[in-house]
Parts: sequence; structure tokens; C-alpha cells
Amino acid sequence: MRLYLHIGPEVAGAQALQEVLSSKREQLRSKGVLYPRSPGNKGHTRFFMAMTDPDHVDPLRFNRGFASPQKQAQLREDMMHGLQGEIAQARPDVVILSAPQLATSIHRPSEMQRIHDILRPLSDDIRLLTYVDDPARLLLNHYAAQLAEGRAAPLDLELRLLDSPDWWSACVTAMPRIDPMAGVFEETQGPAFWLDTLSLQKQWEAVFGAGALNVRPYADDLFAPDTITDEIRAAFDISETIGRGQALPENAPMSAAWMTRAQKFNAILLKLLAQGERHVPRQLWRSLVSEIAVPGSAPNPGSLSQVSKRFQKTNSTLALHHPELDDDTFLAAQPCDPWVEADPERGFRASQYLLSFLFRIEKATKDKFAQRLEELADRGAVSTAPTPPPAPADAPPVDGLTETARALMPPQAVQNFEKLKTSSFAPHNRLGAVDEEQLAAAYTQVPPRDLPKGRSGNVIVGCMKNEAPYIVEWVAYHRSMGVDNFLIYTNDCSDGTSEILDRLQDMGVLQHRNNDDWKGNSPQQYALNQALKEPVIKNADWILHIDVDEFVNVRTGNGTLQDFFDAVPDATNVAMTWRLFGHNNINHLADEFVIDQFDTCAPKFCPKPHTVWGFKTMFKNIGAYEKISCHRPNKLVEDKRGDVRWVNGSGRDMTGEAVDNGWRNSKKSIGYDLIQLNHYALRSAESYLIKRQRGRALHVDRSIGLNYWIRMDWSDYRDVTIKRNLPRLRSEYDRLMQDETLRSWHLKGLEWHRAKAVELHGMPEFEELYQQALRVKLTETERVAYALALDLES
Repeated sequence: MRLYLHIGPEVAGAQALQEVLSSKREQLRSKGVLYPRSPGNKGHTRFFMAMTDPDHVDPLRFNRGFASPQKQAQLREDMMHGLQGEIAQARPDVVILSAPQLATSIHRPSEMQRIHDILRPLSDDIRLLTYVDDPARLLLNHYAAQLAEGRAAPLDLELRLLDSPDWWSACVTAMPRIDPMAGVFEETQGPAFWLDTLSLQKQWEAVFGAGALNVRPYADDLFAPDTITDEIRAAFDISETIGRGQALPENAPMSAAWMTRAQKFNAILLKLLAQGERHVPRQLWRSLVSEIAVPGSAPNPGSLSQVSKRFQKTNSTLALHHPELDDDTFLAAQPCDPWVEADPERGFRASQYLLSFLFRIEKATKDKFAQRLEELADRGAVSTAPTPPPAPADAPPVDGLTETARALMPPQAVQNFEKLKTSSFAPHNRLGAVDEEQLAAAYTQVPPRDLPKGRSGNVIVGCMKNEAPYIVEWVAYHRSMGVDNFLIYTNDCSDGTSEILDRLQDMGVLQHRNNDDWKGNSPQQYALNQALKEPVIKNADWILHIDVDEFVNVRTGNGTLQDFFDAVPDATNVAMTWRLFGHNNINHLADEFVIDQFDTCAPKFCPKPHTVWGFKTMFKNIGAYEKISCHRPNKLVEDKRGDVRWVNGSGRDMTGEAVDNGWRNSKKSIGYDLIQLNHYALRSAESYLIKRQRGRALHVDRSIGLNYWIRMDWSDYRDVTIKRNLPRLRSEYDRLMQDETLRSWHLKGLEWHRAKAVELHGMPEFEELYQQALRVKLTETERVAYALALDLES
């Protein structure tokens, strides 16, 4: 028995093909061809939902009630039992499965292997089938389909990846972290990795065997209704024609204006869902998008001619191995003006539509809650009596301690927790005037400053060791908000960090110094001592010593350093207090902006443990201090004492507290309203593993263990204020990355870190640490209590 698996893509006539196969199911069966019902009636959606990894929740699994691994496993068992029964009864020569979501959703080898392992007992002759067309046309249709499902990112998501040497890997890396309740799925929000059909073939054939994938050309009139066409017979080895019909009418495409409206509406709806208080089911979402439609012409695929060009070479290689493909298969539309988002027309404002739809969203949310209660009642977990609903299963017991904390925390930590509950040191977020949950309008770009001759302006001096994936973002970010120069020291780098910095130096962006020959107690302090001899520091206006995991977040004016200086004109020293950002449930290293991935953090009021309110100092170069140290300048010049004025992040005077010593804020001096230092000490869980392996720049003789994770993995509140910088960061980042040498070293560094993560996962010590860290789920008060009990290093 031969088994055909049609993997898609959906936008290449999949629905029309399935209509034909399902309408002719009985006639096909009489000819020895089985198009089974158990995986799904028209299309085999049940088959697709059953094959994804448990943590790869797609929109279908989520909306049809199979999101949990247990329910998915039951679905897989039921579906395969039914399929085996149908095959046993029909004894066909050919079985056809059509699950076109596979091509556009499946990129994990583990999922391809699962499909193979489940189908292999059914047949030892498995053929895969996919259809291809001009990549620009496919991408445009796929983008429209994603917009109907809730995509929020504009088409720039893919266009920015066109220069990537490995399209498949770049797209997979750019996949969002799945958050079903927030409407975030890879299928909806992720880039179209599958456009690289040659890579798709290599991935699937690595599992199913060379020659397993048949690639065929797609055209709009390929599948006629109720007709087993010549194409269908050729694709699935059907010997006789069954039925006749006419060409399918084309569905009306999305107008360009409607696309823009959908993208903007989806973006604001996702922000609403990110608060975690509302739910929008798939059908409602599709309905809302349809209601904002406006007529007009569809975008011209010729505006994406660069997409067609990007895959021209690989598609030519593909055609050499698939005789059905010819010169017309990938025929692109005539190039025209490059793609831009269309005017949404008629004064469209997404927020107004969202407000008008809010009643329906609230009703859907209540219905979802009622459904959950009913499911719990079916399992005997709750009573259906008319009493107030019980607390969620993961809510803290009466004493406030969660079950996770009870299992993890030592007795001393539990005692600390009891004291903190009624203490003035209990953490909370009720501090200051800034609402971190609201993402206001993006900051505008500012041109580079023209500095007076001999002056180096605002200068960052920093130290790095094996930070290759993060350097260009960090440099581009700070350049875009007012930093004029950088002086960077490195030691013992093996991941390309030194080469990246050397290239940036060649480009005139920064100055790089090798610090391998450092002396004393730490390479960092040695570098800072040497920096005082450098002209770029001597001639600076303001000096900042920060690390590559720290981002200066100005929260006033246009978000630039100058806006902050204007707000505190008399300040000479600024205590930029840390806001510690946790790993945000992101486990794997991705080539995405740090400031965009990680937006959950510690509460603003958190006086203990002491590291939470640590600060780094930005200071005016007036000669008031003789030494730069890790957190601040030291050794005050006595006759300059009267010239020094320290301010906190809210611009309030704290000179008396900080003028002589100190590296952290107190309850009197804390403030975040005008400026804060976003500290991404962990980044992803895998990045933490690598950091644990290499140690820290300041204390090379100390390793970073689980204690460090407990102290730094804060994810209790959201702070998205820094994301207002994303447009100007992207502009400067893209400008720097136009340099091929820099881009090449960045990608090499990224691969080095990924390989290191794989290596560490394979070492029992590090894999155990990784798994332990992911199990630490604590409230802010529990984390404080635990950290205090561990007596962590300062």
C-alpha cells in the first residue's frame, strides 16, 4: 500500500483539493483509493493537531480543546485507531492524507520524526507532496491569511530576513514565544520559513528518505470542483477520471487597505490580550477582522519582487530534481514600486474599533471562564452549585505560600516570608507615576550630534567577554538615543566578540581595547583604570559605565539622554537604578532584540535583596572623582565636593546619601520616573546556562549557580516603556548590519552560542541546573524571602 501525505502549503489550493477529494471519497474508494474520515472529514486537521510537539500549541489545537499534552495524546490515539480501522476495512492500494498545515507549521525535526514513526507501521511506501508557486505570490497570500487569524507584525518581518544566508534558520529563530491566551502562535505571528522549498525538502527528506518529497507546480485553476483532474490523478497515482466540473471561482482577495487595517487592529488587540484578563476565540477574531474590511485593489505581487529574486537560485536547483517544474512555475509578476503598507483609509483608528468590539470580547472571556468551570466540574474538581467559584488551582493557600515555594524553600526562607508579609520591606509595584503597562507612541529618530572639535560627547566605557549575539543591538540602541562614543575592553573571548568590536572600530562606531593582559583582582577594574588614560574618556562630557546586558531607559521627553539632561540641568551624577528583568519564560536563544523579548521584571518597590536596587552611575566629566569603579566614580576630590550633585532616577537630589560611597538606592532615594537601567542579567534560560559556564567579568573566581537565578529571574510585572525605542533601534541596527563583515561575525557568534547551549545541555551538571532553574516559579515576596535566606554575594 502506498501512502501519500499532502503537506501543503494551505495557500496553494489546499482547500480546493480537499473539496474534490472529500466529495469523491466513495468513488475513490471503489477504485482502491482511500481518503479517510478519521483524521478529519474534508481536510485532515485532526492529523495535524495530533502530530505537533506538546509545547507547540497551534491555533487549531487551542481553539478545539486539545492544547494540553494529555488531550493531544488522547486525540492522537483516537485518530490513529480510527485510521487503522478504516485501512483494515478498505484494504486500499493508495491512502491519501491531506494536512496542508504541516508545511507551514512544522519546522521541528522532532515533529517530522513523530509523523514518520506513526505512519511507518501503516506503509513502507510513504510519499510526501507539496505545491510551489512564485514565492512573492505565496507570501502575499499567506500574509493575508495570517492577518485574518490575528497577525500583528507587518510584512517587514519577512523582508528584513531576505539578506539572511539561511532563510529557514533565520525564520525559525524569529518565531515568537507561544502564548495561546494572548493570541500568540507561531502559525499566526511567525515568518514564512517554508518559502525556502529546497530547505523544506532537505528537512523532510532527512527523516523520510531521499526522494520522498514530490514538488509540483501550483496554478489558480489546478483543481476544479467535483473533478478528479489530470493533476490530481498524476499527483496521487489515480488511474481513472471520476466526475467533471468547472474551475473554482476565486475568493475575493484582501484589499491593500484592509490588510493595513487588519495589521494595526491585530497589534492593538494583542496588547490588550497581553494583560492576561481577556480571551478572543478564533472565530470571533476572524469575524472582527472581517468587519473592518474596506473595498479596493489587492497588493501587486510585483511589489515583492525582491522575494522572488531571493529564492531564484534555490528554486532553480529545485527544478533540476523535479521534472514537473519548468520555467513558468516560479514566474514572477512584473516588478513595480517596492512594498509599503497601504493607507488604511477613511481615518481608520484601530483603538476606536477595539472599543466598539470590547463588549463581545468581554462576553467571550466570560464564556471561556464558564467553560473552564464546566470542565473542572466534569472532572470533579469543582462543584456546580451556585456558590462563588473557587480559586484557581495554582492560587496560594491561606498563608500566602505557593506549593512551588513550599517545595523549594528552606525553613529560613519560609520564616523570612512570614516576616516580610507585614514588613515595610515587602515588595510591591506602587511607586512613582509611570505606567509601565502602557506602550505609548514610539520615540522619533534623532540625528547624530555634531560634537565640538576635540570633544567625545557622551561616552560609554564597558567590558565584555563572549557577548557576540548581543553587541550590535546594544551599540545601535545607545547610539540611537544619544551616546556618541564607546570604549570597550575585552578579555579571553572565543565567540567572535573581539572580531565584532574590531569591525565596529573599523567602521568608526567605537574603540576596542584588548584586555587579556589584565592585572589585579578583576579584569573589569583593571580596564576601568586604563580607561582614565584614554583621550575618549578625558574629553568626554558625560561618562557611563554599563555592561552589555544593561540598557539606559530614559522615560521623559523623546527618550534621549539630552531629554533627561534637560529635565535635571544641575545634576552631575545620576544613579540609574536597575530594574531587573527575568527570562520571561523564554528558554531558547533567539536572534531577536533583547529589549523586545524580555519585558517582565521586578516590582519597583523592592528594597531587599540588596541587588535589586543596585545602580550604575552616569556622571559629568568635571574631575570630581579620581577613579571609576563598577557602580560609580570613587575617590572624591575634596575641593570639588561643592560642585557635585547626585540625583536619582526621578531627578530628586540624593547627594548626601551618595556623594562619598554607596552603590544601591534606599527607600528614601529610590525613583524610576525619568530614567532607569533595564538589566537583563539572564536573558533566555539557555543564555543563563552559558553565563553560568563562563563566570562573571567582576569575579572570575566565582561561578553563577541557582542562587543567581533566584536572585535575578524577576517576572512579576510588565515594563514595556523601553519598547518605544524599537523603531529607531531597528533603523540604526539595520544600518550597521548592512556591513557584510559585521553581519557575518554576528551570525558566527550566534551559532557559537547555540552550539555552546547544545554542548551544555549534554553535560549532566548544566542540564540539571537548567531544569532546576525552570522549576523555580516564585511570587515576588517568596523570591525576596528565598534570596535573603541564601545569603547571596553582593
